[in-house]
This record gives sequence, structure tokens and C-alpha cells, in this order.
Amino acid sequence: MRLTTRLHDRDSAGLTYVYPVVSRRARGVSIGVNLNPNSACNWRCVYCQVPELTYGKGPEIDLELLESELDLLLEDIAHKDYLLRHVPEGSRRLNDIAFSGNGEPTSSPQFAEAVALARAALERFELDATLVLITNGSLIAEAAVRRGLELLAQGPGEVWFKLDRATDAGMDEVNSSKLGVRRQLASLEACARIAPTWIQSCFFARGGEPPSESEVEAYVTEVSKLAARGVSLEGVLLYGIERPSHQPEAPELSKLPPEWLEALGARLSEAGLEVRVHP
Repeated sequence: MRLTTRLHDRDSAGLTYVYPVVSRRARGVSIGVNLNPNSACNWRCVYCQVPELTYGKGPEIDLELLESELDLLLEDIAHKDYLLRHVPEGSRRLNDIAFSGNGEPTSSPQFAEAVALARAALERFELDATLVLITNGSLIAEAAVRRGLELLAQGPGEVWFKLDRATDAGMDEVNSSKLGVRRQLASLEACARIAPTWIQSCFFARGGEPPSESEVEAYVTEVSKLAARGVSLEGVLLYGIERPSHQPEAPELSKLPPEWLEALGARLSEAGLEVRVHP
């Protein structure tokens, strides 16, 4: 199967927990680790591409199977011609192993063990790649999750922390989360104290209209406040929707013009943050 930025099929390699993708944000190949094969998540983002998404947490996983699947794919990448056969020219580099998948990865009871296992696999194959956690950050306060973050921080590793909106109403509308923006920002700050952390934010049109200026202003203000207080952030990853949503709101959603995201990025850059835009 030829990989593209629009193909993030969790079954593309015929494996249970591991799947390769070409990632715009990673600028190369990312090996996804799906700790939520039950498609359960504690949020429901309207742009989520997971079909039959359910509310819940990750199940117990087979760590031995996860290890063997990682070894299988990493062997093909490190010592065979996997990249040549499956990856478009210009993206033929392994960037990371990313904990993402079909739900919130930190909800897995074996999240920390899986991080340790992935680190060992990279060392075994002597691959220069990063460990990445893509998270909504809602479980950062749990001790087991912090253990996983500490393992990630041993390097090279980083967190992509979801902050799609910076008002309570916006979080509820986009993420179906009622945690509230104050708690989300506190979790973001706590995460950044443990591991290198990027803010990851998805913006899109709904019903043909971009987010309101009040929502955008709230977002710019809160992110700028974090930078002004000296919160140790790597920067901001701004991106638009690329693949179809499998949520009921899908018909309402569409891509924003690249210029819209670039303009938002310029506002954030004024706060001294590195901003990467992926329309």
C-alpha cells in the first residue's frame, strides 16, 4: 500500500497496534502506536477520523505483541526497502514513533510500559527517531501518566498537547469536553514542566465560516500569556483538517484557506513562539 498524507488507516500494515503514516506535521514517516484498538476515547472531537468512536478508555494490551510488531516494521525500515516501496519521494525518512491511534493514548493502563518498550525498540535498531505523544492532556494529573511523560522526557521525546479552543464553550463545541479551559491550560503547563511540549491546534471552517474572532482572540491571548509567563513551550503546531471526519458534524466541516492559518500563526509569532503551519 502506498502511503499518503490522507491515508492514516490503522490497518494499513495489517497489524494490531502499529501502523505507518506519512505525516505533514512530522515531515516524514511516523509509526503510530494505537493503544486504543477499541476506538474508545474520553473526548469526541468533531473532526475525529475514527469511525464508530465510543466513550471510554484504552483496554489492556498485549505488550509482547506490540513489541514484535514494532520490531517487524522497524526491521523493514532500518534494513530493507520499506520506505522506497511505500513512501513518496521527499518523505522517505523515519521521524518518530507516535502514541496516537483511535483514542486518548494516556488512558491505556499500560501507557508508561508502552513508552519504555518503544524507546528500547529504537535503541535496538539504532534509529535516530523521536518518541511523540499526541494527547488531549486530560489525564496529566494521574501518576501513571506522569511516569510515561518522564520516560518520554529522557529523550529524544516530546508531547503534542491538544488546545483547539481557549474558551469553555469552544472546547465543548469542538472537543465535546466540559473540563474547561482553565483546567486544560493548567494541565498544559504541568505537562511542559515534565517533557518538551508543543501546543497542537486544529482550526477549520464550520458551515462555511471560520472560527469567530472572539474565539481566535481568546486563543491568541491565552497562548501569549503562557509565553509571557515563561512556560517552557517548544512552540505551536497549527493545522487544518486533511482527512474526512467520521463524526456526525462531518458535513459541516471544511478546510480553511492556508492564508487564514498563516495569519493566525503570525499573531502567535509576535509572542515569541515558534509556529509551524500545516494547512
